[in-house]
Amino acid sequence: MAAGKKATVRVTQTGSPIGRPADQRATLVGLGLNKMHRTRELEDTPAVRGMIAKVKHLVRVDEA
Repeated sequence: MAAGKKATVRVTQTGSPIGRPADQRATLVGLGLNKMHRTRELEDTPAVRGMIAKVKHLVRVDEA
């Protein structure tokens, strides 16, 4: 990894939060996703990875 560059991960919402538990909806909002097919580039940290794992059935992850 180059100096000054942080690892990122691209997360795209592919599933609807309708009918899901409130904590999963809140996790999507925490990731910055609130509508279908929205994409965010997030810093690759253990906290973000944990959030992704919680809603892995609702998102697609691409290594950036």
